Amino acid sequence: MRDRPGALAQGYLLNLIQHSTIMAADLLQNVHTRYNLLTAEWVLVSPHRNKRPWQGKVEAAAGLQRPAYMADCYLCPGNHRAEGVENPVYTEPYAFTNDFAALIPGTPEGRFEEDGLLIAHSQQGQCRVICFSPRHDLTLPQMELAAIEKVVQLWKEEYVNLAANPSIRYIQIFENKGEIMGCSNPHPHGQIWAQSEVPTELVKETRQQQAYYEKNHRSLLADYLALEEKKKERIVCENEHFVALVPFWAVWPYETMIISRRQVADIREFTPAEQAALASILKRLTTRYDNLFQTSFPYSAGMHQAPVNDGAYPGWHWHMHFYPPLLRSATVKKFMVGYEMLASPQRDITPEMAAAQLQVMREVHFLEK
Repeated sequence: MRDRPGALAQGYLLNLIQHSTIMAADLLQNVHTRYNLLTAEWVLVSPHRNKRPWQGKVEAAAGLQRPAYMADCYLCPGNHRAEGVENPVYTEPYAFTNDFAALIPGTPEGRFEEDGLLIAHSQQGQCRVICFSPRHDLTLPQMELAAIEKVVQLWKEEYVNLAANPSIRYIQIFENKGEIMGCSNPHPHGQIWAQSEVPTELVKETRQQQAYYEKNHRSLLADYLALEEKKKERIVCENEHFVALVPFWAVWPYETMIISRRQVADIREFTPAEQAALASILKRLTTRYDNLFQTSFPYSAGMHQAPVNDGAYPGWHWHMHFYPPLLRSATVKKFMVGYEMLASPQRDITPEMAAAQLQVMREVHFLEK
């Protein structure tokens, strides 16, 4: 059983990567575990398993052609939503409060506890929906760059407004793309959930980044990014302000992460140039995804940012995760079951193999003539 303290494991693994070329080569073909710097968790990597025959479930390929407008879509401009509210005839990205929100403002405060074993407490918050475009048929990689820049600007405006509420401690910007990711409506959109406590994954990342900062007086992700730029094995694409890469510890087959070159705590700190650069790298990365299997590539993606209204977090460094489920093709999905649910995450293709495939993808969408 592995019982290394997080800091020791981190130093041990980075030392292996930097100084042991034999081990680095072995990582591409032998079974091993990799350490996640952001969560202090491990992932099992089994490269040989990618050769196994597939007789499991095959998904239906995502439809590539959709109309620009659908009369029965509750997110299209001018249509009525499920609760009867009529959308304006919007022409740019549009935000509204989710009609079936998971978090509700004004929830009465309270706590339940019984014998120290049964514990619950109330949670307040707000959920917003962000329609990326009035067009029903345009996902991020198919949108014009100027239109994506407007989405980034709206994300920033929404973040500022939600953070102004002193009861909010964390704001999650995310997108679920595709039916197999549980997306309830194909009209391209994302969500923002703001809540009164910091959720589990962010507690882990806050702890790791703050501990590294207190020890080294530097950003954990800045140092990690410097190492990735030196090795140039897992970087997918980059620009002046952002780098998109496959993390060394990636769990999902084609998982990626966008990291800002400049250490900022959240989207409010981005300059206009950085906002434009974020829009650009989002289009470039998601276009590569679509081109990989010639499909509208599904994923769950979201920004991870510092808690708000809760003091300073000098160790925090903005980044954005992409978790796509496709494994071998547009119709073969990676399932997190069995060992993954009961023991530890596991992956078959190495992050280096995934990065190599994404690196050679074109940045012109396959549906464009």
